Amino acid sequence: MSARSTLIGELRAHALVIGEVVLTSGRRASYYVDVKRAILLPTGFGALAELVSEQAREWRATAVGGMTMGADAPACAALAGGVDCKAFFVRKEVKQHGLSRRIEGPLLEPNDRCLVVEDVVSTGASTVAAIQAIREEGHEICGVVSVLDRLMGGRQAIEGATSAPYVALTTIDDIYPERPQ
Repeated sequence: MSARSTLIGELRAHALVIGEVVLTSGRRASYYVDVKRAILLPTGFGALAELVSEQAREWRATAVGGMTMGADAPACAALAGGVDCKAFFVRKEVKQHGLSRRIEGPLLEPNDRCLVVEDVVSTGASTVAAIQAIREEGHEICGVVSVLDRLMGGRQAIEGATSAPYVALTTIDDIYPERPQ
């Protein structure tokens, strides 16, 4: 079975929650995909590691990260997949104590090629905020990968924010094709 098929199976088995929820965007939905329930288990994490590291190698990424919490597991999965890169996390705001950093992890160098990762993309707002923060620090975006795209306009927002390629490892059509519209 391919890593993608394994990931889809794990998301269906562990992450799909049917019921009324409020999304980060404030929109209401009749289902939720709690991706972390699947990718923080060994089988899901292993599949994710294979898929994210494959994209990181293809796009010659030297750093992998994005907005914390959504990027934490995918960025670590790239390391677990054997990519020779740094993992980093973008805070929503500059930390007000310590080193007062917005981007945490190993220091990014001016020539680092950043692969932005996200667990779930709905409207794309969190991913776009991470892209902007990384660019404000002067770093290049070589690509964007999401574990799941809910197909709610996120792709368009992300593509409007960067000329780098965007890949969704899975979409809601893969996980919950019979969902109400």
